[in-house]
Amino acid sequence: MSDVRFAVFLPQIRMSFSEIEEKVLAAEEFGYEGVWFMDHLWAPGMPQAENLEAMTLAAAIAARTERIRLGHLVLCNEFRHPAVLAKMAATLDHISGGRFDLGMGWGSVEAEMETFGIGLRPPAERADRLRESLEILDLLFAGEPVDYEGSHYQLRGALARPKPVQERIPLHLGGAGPRLTLPLVARHADWWNCPSYGIERLAELRPQVGDVRVSAQHPIGWVDSEERRDEVSAATHRRFDSWGGVMVGNADELAESMLREVEVGVEMFVLQFHDFGEIRSLETFAREVIPRVRGGVR
Repeated sequence: MSDVRFAVFLPQIRMSFSEIEEKVLAAEEFGYEGVWFMDHLWAPGMPQAENLEAMTLAAAIAARTERIRLGHLVLCNEFRHPAVLAKMAATLDHISGGRFDLGMGWGSVEAEMETFGIGLRPPAERADRLRESLEILDLLFAGEPVDYEGSHYQLRGALARPKPVQERIPLHLGGAGPRLTLPLVARHADWWNCPSYGIERLAELRPQVGDVRVSAQHPIGWVDSEERRDEVSAATHRRFDSWGGVMVGNADELAESMLREVEVGVEMFVLQFHDFGEIRSLETFAREVIPRVRGGVR
């Protein structure tokens, strides 16, 4: 269990760039393997909130970090043509020195796509467009001319250089839908990101994704002192109950819960902290919980 990974989900809502940079640098210092941003044109449910753009944010953070991996849970396929995304992803991989992970989804916030005039296609069509995008990305990342004739995208002698630094940019697909999403995971992904709302069905869904690696996404109420338990629990449930998969507890309790998921195949935990990644929480969790999970201490 020593190779279990821990990453921070840091949706860039109501945070200045300097605040985000500070938290990412702290996560890097404390030994987290990755930081994940979101990809929305507005903050879901909070349209008035400030919200930095996903790919340019990652590029700026990549230039200011050295070790930690960067990505998004998840990039919305509907926002970018796959040829544009291929160029952006390869560029980010170069800026980061090969530390970029590509998280993709077919787009589930329908109001966002309607509001911004992107066009609202049926779910099955959005999933099929994502399938074609994933096929095109693989072809373009090879750095050779690409001809592609799909139902949604067509390329003629398309060439995307430079190639990414990594031989393969790890592809993470998020979602728990057995009809549209999980077949894409099984066919294309390196990692399946099981979102918080699917955690309770993890053991049931796991066989559908084949031999891909599994990450579990959780809202975390980190009780670093018993005096704050009620406060932390109330804040966590108020903010994240609708997500599902909420974990609230001290080091022993959280480690116990995570180890149960490791036993059914989880190799990485992506954590949304109750206080949105304050440095104190990042530090104490890394010191007190991560060693317990990696050591298999129950």
